[in-house]
Amino acid sequence: MVEHSNGFASAASGQNASGCYVCSVKGSEAYIELPIVGTTEELRTTVGKFMAIAAGTRELLGVVTEVSLKTQQAGSGPDPRAIARVDLVGEISRDETGQQRFRRGVGAYPAIRDRARIISSEQLRLIFRGDKTTFAEIGRLHNDTSVPAYVDVENLVTKHFAVLGSTGVGKSSGLAVILRQVIRTWRELRVLILDHHNEYGSVFGAEANLVGAKNLRLPFWLFNFEEFSDVLYAGKPPVPAEQDILSELIPLAKTQYLNRRQSMERTSALRKVEPRQSGFTADTPVPYLMQDLLALIDERMGKLENRSSRMTHHRLIGRIETLKNDPRYAFMFANATVGGDTMVTILTELFRLEANGRPATVIQLASLPIEVVDAVVCVISRLAFDFGMWSDGAMPLLLVCEEAHRFAAADPSVGFLPSKNALSRIAKEGRKYGVYLGLVTQRPAELDATIISQCNTLFAMRMANDRDQALLKSAVSDATANLVDFVPSLGTGEVIGFGEGMPLPVQFVFNRLSEELVPRSEAAAALPKDINPGSRREFVHAVVERWRGSIMSQAQTEASPEAGAPIGADT
Repeated sequence: MVEHSNGFASAASGQNASGCYVCSVKGSEAYIELPIVGTTEELRTTVGKFMAIAAGTRELLGVVTEVSLKTQQAGSGPDPRAIARVDLVGEISRDETGQQRFRRGVGAYPAIRDRARIISSEQLRLIFRGDKTTFAEIGRLHNDTSVPAYVDVENLVTKHFAVLGSTGVGKSSGLAVILRQVIRTWRELRVLILDHHNEYGSVFGAEANLVGAKNLRLPFWLFNFEEFSDVLYAGKPPVPAEQDILSELIPLAKTQYLNRRQSMERTSALRKVEPRQSGFTADTPVPYLMQDLLALIDERMGKLENRSSRMTHHRLIGRIETLKNDPRYAFMFANATVGGDTMVTILTELFRLEANGRPATVIQLASLPIEVVDAVVCVISRLAFDFGMWSDGAMPLLLVCEEAHRFAAADPSVGFLPSKNALSRIAKEGRKYGVYLGLVTQRPAELDATIISQCNTLFAMRMANDRDQALLKSAVSDATANLVDFVPSLGTGEVIGFGEGMPLPVQFVFNRLSEELVPRSEAAAALPKDINPGSRREFVHAVVERWRGSIMSQAQTEASPEAGAPIGADT
């Protein structure tokens, strides 16, 4: 039996300490006996430190996860000793040229009485820097700030990653540090960020294109049937009878548009395409006119004698008209068919596919109606995967999803199922087509387990919830699961990195961003401190007018331009 101490045991750095040796081995864990002596902070052996064990011609590397006081026995000597539990994570050996090389995993296991020592700062630099050109610095080691913490950008991106942590621990800043290094290191990669709180507008400077409600172009005909229904019914269960009408008439509207375009662009000698021969379905991403769809519904309604059926058609027309005239949905309906089939232009702009263009796109979801955000995330995720698949992965793309637990919930009754399926498809199959996934969430226990299990690099920040910690422990390997015990005590900006993108599982602190690059929400504006009571009332009046103007019809808004004007703008 052992008693816990504060971990003041130490071994001489850079040399085999005669008093430090292996006393027990259990699977991937080794227990090292060592003396307790006064020492400097650098040589202090405590949890989180790295130790090396001499095993023949190689040195096994492990991280200390527990330090205990050894029970004294009769005749064992007056000096107390400690026991350190070390989780083995890799090994250092020499190659053919005599150079020291580090690799993850161990090819041999320690034996009783094998010597042990603390890893020196020089060897830590060797381990974390490596010799790959895709390594990028994102922070400093917690226990030795002189050693940079590097990430392998290629393994990080191509094998998916996730940033996990409670609110206020620095997830957004940490993600910004990671993505800035990813963009700098892998110039051919295109990055698309689904920014749920409009935080990343200033993070990337000239490297990013900001897309919000005012300049987003995502025409309604790019939505598949499920996505369009989710928008039409504002996330509520659809009406089956109305869905039957839409599923039958949308392909006819697409055929009408195709015939109209052909008659304008080609000779009249060509035969018109018959609806049944077009091959269009309600999910085919080809343009059609909303007025054609409404005319088809109205035409069918005129042929009906049953009052109940006529009312079903009438309600459907009213539902579509209301949505089409709502200025908040202008990104779907305004100029949706101007210029004909604009799918190539839309994909090029959305995913930054032009040569020498800005490599990142930030989709500012907070500027969109909350009822449509789920469908927009679904559309963008689906388009990203489909483009990767049909282009055979020629243009690699990283899709980063903030608040991932909202769009890919573990509970099937929560959220929009197609958006979860779209993200799951990228997580499971996207690597084959050059489409990669980055997730950010404050509630990992509410995130779909299948999706997070596909993320081979995890950045765990402070989490106090037991369910979140349990999920994290189940997601990391057994050899590093003990590091999860450190998660509740992490400070702001501190993180433990696990997985393929990290040279070693390690606790480190993210690099600090300059003040102008720190993510901050653009959705909130501060009221001027020196505002007088009269101006305050005028401010509230402007808010009300802007509020009403956001949900007025386009014609009314044009008649009263001050209704939709920004607060404080001159009228």
